[in-house]
Parts: sequence; C-alpha cells; structure tokens
Amino acid sequence: MLLPTALYWTGYCRDQRTLYITVRLCFSTAPWSVCDASQTSECPEEDNPRLVQEWRMSWRRRSRKVSLDELRGESLDLGLRVLTARDVPSPLSAAMCHAALTELLKTDLSPFQLPQEAEQQQREEQEVVLLQSEPVQRLFLNKLREVGVAWNQHPPCSLSVGISRFLLSSAHAIRNTRRKMEDRHVCLPDFNTLTGLKDGVERSYYAVFDGHGGVDAAIYAAAHLHINLSQQEALTRDPVTAFKAAFTETNDMFRRKAQRERLRSGSTAVAVLLQGEWLHVAWLGDSQSMLVRRGQEVSLMEPHKPEREDEKQRIEDLGGCIVFMGCWRVNGTYAVSRAIGDFDQNPYVSGDADCSSFRLDGDEDYVLLACDGFFDIVRPEEVPALVLQALRECGEPQGATVGSEVGALGVGVAQKLVAHAKEAGSSDNITVMVVFLRPPEQLLIRDPEKTSVTAEGPVLE
Repeated sequence: MLLPTALYWTGYCRDQRTLYITVRLCFSTAPWSVCDASQTSECPEEDNPRLVQEWRMSWRRRSRKVSLDELRGESLDLGLRVLTARDVPSPLSAAMCHAALTELLKTDLSPFQLPQEAEQQQREEQEVVLLQSEPVQRLFLNKLREVGVAWNQHPPCSLSVGISRFLLSSAHAIRNTRRKMEDRHVCLPDFNTLTGLKDGVERSYYAVFDGHGGVDAAIYAAAHLHINLSQQEALTRDPVTAFKAAFTETNDMFRRKAQRERLRSGSTAVAVLLQGEWLHVAWLGDSQSMLVRRGQEVSLMEPHKPEREDEKQRIEDLGGCIVFMGCWRVNGTYAVSRAIGDFDQNPYVSGDADCSSFRLDGDEDYVLLACDGFFDIVRPEEVPALVLQALRECGEPQGATVGSEVGALGVGVAQKLVAHAKEAGSSDNITVMVVFLRPPEQLLIRDPEKTSVTAEGPVLE
C-alpha cells in the first residue's frame, strides 16, 4: 500500500485571490493499510519510527464514540494534524481535509452506528446517534489518501486562498514545570477553505485554550469551536452574535460528551476571527488577546477573573462566593469565573462568552494571544518591546539579508516570548501565538531605537 508522505508546492500565483498550484506527492511504502475502515486499528511496525509516531499522534486521546454533530470537527482535526506532521502547506492541507470530509459525509455511516444504551436514553433529552470513532476516522484517513492520489494524477487547477492581507503566525507552547500539558492552540489562516465557506469574505481564525482539571475540555474546544462558528447563519451579518452562539454550542456539546463519558475538566478560551476589515475576539476566562498598532498596545478585552467586580457580583447574586486561597477562587474551587466545561460549578462558572470587534485600518502590526501562564507574568504594555527584542534576536544569528523570505524573521518570536515568561518566573503551562499583520521586517525598519529586555521588563538603551 502506498501512502503519501509529503506534498509540495511547485508554483503559485496570488492574482485575483486565486492560488494556482501543482501538487507533487512523494510516496513511500507503508507497513500498514488504511483502505479497509472495518479493520481493527493497529499500530505500524516498529521499524518505521516516523509512521509509528504519526499513528500515535493521530489517535491519542481519541474517544471511542463520536456523535454526528462531532464528526466534522473530529475528522478535520485529525486530518490537519496528520498533514501538518507531513509538512503539508496550510492552504493545501485545509483543501485536502475539506475534500476528504465532503466524501466522508456522502458515505453510508450506518454500519458504524452504536446501539443506544438505556442509561444514555434517560440522560439525553433527544436521541443522539453515536458512531464507532476509530473505524469512522480510519475511513476518513482513507478518503484523505484518495484525495491525495486523485490530485497527484489530476492536480486541481486552482484553489481559492481567501486571504489577500499579509498573515504570518508564530506559535510556541511548553509544559513548563507542571506535571501535564493542558494547553491547546489553533491556527487556521485558511478558515474558509477548511470549512467550505464561499461567500467572498476573507477569514482567518486563531485560538488558545488553557485547560484545567484535565485536558479533555481544551482538546474538545480546539476541535469544535471553529466548526460551530463556521455554521452560524449570523457569521457574516453579525459576527459577535455568531461567536457567542458558537461558544454556547461548543459548551453544550461538551456537556453531552462529559455526561456520556463521565469527564470532568474545564478550559478557558480566547479566539480571534479576522473577517474582512474587522477583527473579532471572543473569550471565556483569563486567556487573553491584544493588538499592537504602530508599536502601541491596543486593549481588546478584559479577562474574566473571580475578583473582577462585575464577575464577583454575578456569582454572589447566584448564591455563590469567591474565596482567596492563594488566588481568588469560585466557591473555593476554580480560579476562573468563566470556562468551557466545569459543569460541577455551573452556573457560578459561566459558559457565556464575551465578544468585541475592532475595525482594522492597515496600521496594525500584530495580534497576540496567550494563556495566563504568560499574562500573569508579562504585562500587556511590555509586549511591544519584547516582540521587537525577539525580532532582533531572531534576525541577527541567521544574518538575515535582503533576499531572505519575507516574514521568516518572525517565525521564532513566540518561542522567545515563552522563554522570557519562564525566565521571569512563570511555572504554569505557557502558550503564546503572534499573528503578524505586516511583514515583521517592517517593524524593525520603523523602530529606530534599540530596546533590550530583561526579566524585569523592557529597557530603552
């Protein structure tokens, strides 16, 4: 059985928002088969370390049951992770996953349907169709492979890019000193391509999820929030309403899954949608996002914390309380007042997201998203100087020249920011994502002053 191990661009043109590509696939003989979805899931032979690692990466923490509502998110998440591991460019990866999902949804999935248990029937308000996850996802991987083979023989003449503005993202995450890594992040510059939206409006999506009490809620939200957002009818005319509804739907879906599988965990979330000339940010809890315009911080949001006066009042009006136990906690339990999950503390810990919108005028430098492991240590006003320092440090060792690839300078910025937060004393999981809205090289050209940064903060030289 031949399995594609890499896909490459051989040429492209961005004229009229269209990306023309020719796909070349490199094939290797794989010691395992994905053509029969009814087979039992088996790990590849141990003599191929890359395939072993990819298989384990693809299937770890996969539920054995998936509902029809979850099928899109679970399949696309799996496909993106598999193709990312094979270094497939983002636009092509998104297009292939969408094509494979389209084929999967045309398939009769009734052979994979699970009988509904009596206990489940009593818990569910309405009947929920559950499928066997592993054989269905093996079928999806087979569809993905078929798409690759078909495109190798007959490359698609064009793929819509959907994004004309400059976008470059840098993301980095570490477990730090914590026992487990419970953060997740999502970077989807090709939101429309992945979700199949064709309304002519440019969109890209970025999100950070900070799990607590386990990683299940963060994993779930990372797989499903953007899918639920793409299916909101109000997305084009009222993105704020659409974003809030997507958060609510994701929380309700995770509630049903948590009841079925007896899960207990929660996750804060911050998500940014770039839609046309607008930036929309929605959040639950204390993960944060900020905008930098011409080197100056622009506040986008106020994080949800138990000690925030309006949050404290909301909790007390419901009959709850906040208690200081090293930090402020809701009813002496969670240190966040809003989150996906944490159902044992509902309604005190709320699943209702806030959302705000900002018009982009072209002077914006970048958007930064991060969890509290970063923002508990680094003040937002320190970020512009930290990013400039990181850009200089990323550029100098490589001796960047005029002929260097545009944007290459910014790839390592998030890693520098994470390292700074750790050095400054953060012991929590740390996730940082920087989405550049202009070439990072322009930020250095515009900044005439040299700025050095220590663990205590930025210092102008």
